[in-house]
Amino acid sequence: MALGGNALLKRGEPMTAEAQHTNVRIAAAALADIARDHELIVAHGNGPQVGLMALHAATFAPDNPWPLDVLGAETEGMIGYLIEQELMNALPTGTDCATLLTRVEVDPLDPAFDQPTKPIGPVYTAEEAKLVRAEHRWSMVEEAKGGLRRVVPSPLPTAILNIAPIRLLVQAGVCVICAGGGGIPVLRRKDGKMEGVEAVIDKDRTSALLAIALEADILLMLTDVASVFRDWGEADQTAIDQITPAALQAMHFAEGSMGPKISAACDFVAAGGMMAGIGRLQDARAIVEGRAGTQVRLSQVMVGTGTVPVSV
Repeated sequence: MALGGNALLKRGEPMTAEAQHTNVRIAAAALADIARDHELIVAHGNGPQVGLMALHAATFAPDNPWPLDVLGAETEGMIGYLIEQELMNALPTGTDCATLLTRVEVDPLDPAFDQPTKPIGPVYTAEEAKLVRAEHRWSMVEEAKGGLRRVVPSPLPTAILNIAPIRLLVQAGVCVICAGGGGIPVLRRKDGKMEGVEAVIDKDRTSALLAIALEADILLMLTDVASVFRDWGEADQTAIDQITPAALQAMHFAEGSMGPKISAACDFVAAGGMMAGIGRLQDARAIVEGRAGTQVRLSQVMVGTGTVPVSV
């Protein structure tokens, strides 16, 4: 079973080590529950943490910012450690976990590189933005609350470069924590060598790619909403419990929120996955058993046990 999402921070919560430990502990309890019946591969988000590190970098080295691939690797290690420790505490004695930094290849010709859309880092005043834009050649976007932020490309993942060792660990019965934050973005140069790139990969799309490569049975994308809704935000919004990829793709969802999860769910099921589920972390078992959240599948076949990548 593959899981994907971001359950480490709640809206408005201070970004402290204590808060993250607490939230990871809650997440680990939910994951340990379904681990009784399934093999787990765990992915996670890192948006707030990358933003925090970008803020730190801007404070201490404003003229020499750290590249995003390095910041992504740092957050993968930090968050992976938190998840691994709390998950090992929640799982039965003798269970093995391993956290892997995961490089994810992107296409240098991806149109996203010409249209940066992902906001990261601090909010600048108009004057500050003018200076950093000129110095670093950054693209900027105006924030609703005033000021400007840097925006970076969000290309599609094309390959998980660490998939062979991940597969070996899964086959050995190890609960693997990997592909954090969508993975470390790298591209292949003309000479065949890899190098990091200033980009952010969507975690749900990478989770789907991971689940497909590992031939997982179920892909869970756990978030803070109960399910996918028709007409979200309208007076007559309704929750979707079960739906096919074709029916789901015929609807419109915001690209900045539910859109990537919808695409990831449809891609996974179309590639042969039994079911992709979207819903709340605390409903993880109920989603797997078809009692909560939104289940995307080609038919109404009930889900059995098997490998389940999870993104939290």
